[in-house]
Amino acid sequence: MAHTVTIYSTPTCPYCKLAKAYMDEHHVTYTNYDVAADADRADEMMKKSGQMGVPVIEIDSKIIVGFDKPALKEALGIA
Repeated sequence: MAHTVTIYSTPTCPYCKLAKAYMDEHHVTYTNYDVAADADRADEMMKKSGQMGVPVIEIDSKIIVGFDKPALKEALGIA
């Protein structure tokens, strides 16, 4: 089953890079928003997560804050 995945990130965030690499490694298609350059997306991220920190990852409307590998595996159904 394909998941709808959005990553809110910044170019300098090492955990954002890890999250995107993890998605690429598992062939998960995602939309990435650079919240350092896009104030509207940053506001959207804060409304969804209550967080200023990145990454914020949305998988099928489930919000995961940070590079939380166990939560990502569970949300994506990765064994």
